[in-house]
Amino acid sequence: MESDTPLLPREKMQQDGIESLTDAELLALFLRIGTRNCDVMTYAHDLLHRFGSLYSLLSAPEKELMRVEGIGIAKYAQLKGIAELARRFFSVRVIMERSLDSSDATREFLQSQLAQEEREIFMVIFLDNQNRVLKHTRMFSGTLSHVEVHPREIVREAIKANAAALILAHNHPSGSAEPSKSDRMVTDKVIKCCQFMEIRVVDHFVIGRGEYISFAERGWI
Repeated sequence: MESDTPLLPREKMQQDGIESLTDAELLALFLRIGTRNCDVMTYAHDLLHRFGSLYSLLSAPEKELMRVEGIGIAKYAQLKGIAELARRFFSVRVIMERSLDSSDATREFLQSQLAQEEREIFMVIFLDNQNRVLKHTRMFSGTLSHVEVHPREIVREAIKANAAALILAHNHPSGSAEPSKSDRMVTDKVIKCCQFMEIRVVDHFVIGRGEYISFAERGWI
């Protein structure tokens, strides 16, 4: 007779595969233990309910996380470790597979790299003539609300990489991904500099917290 008792996350993974786990089950798999008054599955559900999503939980600042009952330095380190592991995985996968085969894949990669940064970072993905990834580089870093971009340095790096096309990206630590007038002006300058060397600018993504804007999708490129 089959038991009606739900499978624990590890047992479910072994039976049905890792992709079968819910966000709460994955979180419980990493946390391993709950609190004195709460088992790990209930605790994982409570955390996701409190923060709204796995993304919001893993990107929450230290002060906000440490206010939660049961989160001390050990659990805080676990949560931030999960986020950093995901960021590094995406970073290496793009180079190994040399592929960003859709707008969604590009967005997910860029969000993994930039969404949690506390200052503005301007990143460039360099592509060959078949739009395969050659490399990605954090070209410039700035303050909470501004980053100075030098188009000629981007072109110089593209030539060194023998790139035929670029994807530009930067983050808005404030959370809103809506591009500023300055963002649009910088993009136009980079495009004009690249045109002289017959290098295409495919898109410019602005990454906020849980949202993004694509210049190409808006018809600006």
